[in-house]
Amino acid sequence: MSINIGVRHLRAVVAVADAGGYTAAAGQLRVAQSSLSRTVLEAERRLGVQLFERTTRRVAPTADGVELVRAARRLLAEFDATLANFEGYLSGERGTIVVAALPSVAATLLPAALAAFRGPRPEVSVSVRDGLSGEVLEMVRTGAVDLALTVASQDTEDLLVRRVATDTFACVFPEGHQLAEQDTVRWADLAGRPFVSFDTTSSIRDHADRTLRERGVSVGPQTEARNIAAVAGLTAAGLGVTAAPGLVLPLMQFAGLLSRPLVDPVVRRDICVVQHPERPVSRTAGELVQLLLHASDREVELPDLVSWAQPNRGPGAAAPDA
Repeated sequence: MSINIGVRHLRAVVAVADAGGYTAAAGQLRVAQSSLSRTVLEAERRLGVQLFERTTRRVAPTADGVELVRAARRLLAEFDATLANFEGYLSGERGTIVVAALPSVAATLLPAALAAFRGPRPEVSVSVRDGLSGEVLEMVRTGAVDLALTVASQDTEDLLVRRVATDTFACVFPEGHQLAEQDTVRWADLAGRPFVSFDTTSSIRDHADRTLRERGVSVGPQTEARNIAAVAGLTAAGLGVTAAPGLVLPLMQFAGLLSRPLVDPVVRRDICVVQHPERPVSRTAGELVQLLLHASDREVELPDLVSWAQPNRGPGAAAPDA
């Protein structure tokens, strides 16, 4: 048996059962009584059963009608809830956003932005996937995420890249280090000193190596690690100083390290929101992008040595800035 009735039929049947008659049900549904009667008769014809017993005083559901009304209530409740959820999705008040980000960005920049975003949208769900720059960009290309937050690079010609923030580098060292006596540290001050490096897969390493090379600075023996916590631990153990950008510094505080801004030159990283130019995002995700692009206007807090970019500014050169 193939049943072919729709939501219109179910609403009509439930309304008549609840109201006990066609006149009151038609008023509740804001339709003509004749139209409502035809809808119920059509449902009975398609089902091949009588749904209501009609008397001069009341219209009551038959045994078959009682069963249909019970099923209809469940279906209509789920249908209405689903449509309400979809309406919220279209309005940007509901839905799920998937964001990829560098670990440091996911831990320090993104939480404040998401807190500001979720305030008026408590029913929006957000999934954050952290990874290195290449991994994050691949998630955007494959459509695994709606957007990404990562450092500007040359490997983004096929993507839509817009700057949202900038952080600058600092020299990081353990307590009691002689560099603690200075207000700032020059890159040249690192010459000959033992140095803890991030490994070559990190954008941090790329910025540090390029700056040291361009300034003709040779550091002393190097110890290398990939993980931020590992670099912090190695530095705290006295294996060398290191250079880290502002968004990374809060993740190194557990090790009791000190830091001073690195100057001559001041080296900046551009943190960008990255999207696939040919893959549209939901309104909800689009509103998060707009918040990130205009976060400076909303005064979303950031760690020291980090600042929001001004709106309508594209990604700038990631090279060191004197």
